[in-house]
Amino acid sequence: MPVTEALCFLDPINRLPGFRAGWIGRLDDVPVTTDRDETLARLRPRHEEIVAREFGGDRWWRAEQVHGCGVARIPGAEIRIAGDGLPVVPGVDGLITCEPGEILGIYVADCGAIWLADRGSGAVGMLHSGKKGTELGILTEAIRQMGDRFGTRPADLVVVLGPCIRPPDYEIDFAAEIARQARAAGVGEFHDRGDNTACDLATHYSYRIEKGCTGRMLGLIVREETP
Repeated sequence: MPVTEALCFLDPINRLPGFRAGWIGRLDDVPVTTDRDETLARLRPRHEEIVAREFGGDRWWRAEQVHGCGVARIPGAEIRIAGDGLPVVPGVDGLITCEPGEILGIYVADCGAIWLADRGSGAVGMLHSGKKGTELGILTEAIRQMGDRFGTRPADLVVVLGPCIRPPDYEIDFAAEIARQARAAGVGEFHDRGDNTACDLATHYSYRIEKGCTGRMLGLIVREETP
């Protein structure tokens, strides 16, 4: 599913001036394996093609995604080369920035991708929040850091939770907990269309249903550069 087909659930952000959010869903013409790095390397050329077309660039920042609650500010974060040969910000599951043109990306295949857009400061964030990250409160931590670093007020935030695995296909309803955390933090707008990755393998990858032999969807956000 190319970025342009994702505009429905990302409309709450894409209708805001100065923000661009995207989602690259399942690409069935790309073979996948149980090796995450090998699969990401295979997906990368297609992802680059789509990002270049939709965002005007072919590079994006990505988190290592260790199922924690670490959040890094972009640019300036440490990077290292991941197993697929491409740079990654180590030890974190979230990326935030207030700099125009810095594309943030998060890979998921059942865990939740969370987009954050601050209507006040223009700051943006992308988070990876599955069972563990949600238990550790990565959304709460990202909101705190955006406040400390960019002056973000929770009431100015538009937050979107993307497709993720949900009951009855998963025993933990972490999507409901993410929504609760958003309310507790005072988020101005929280949106979740309720899509279950386990129910639609024509559109989504699902690590659990496909027993690890699967790809990754890519969530993207950028604060657009002013002309």
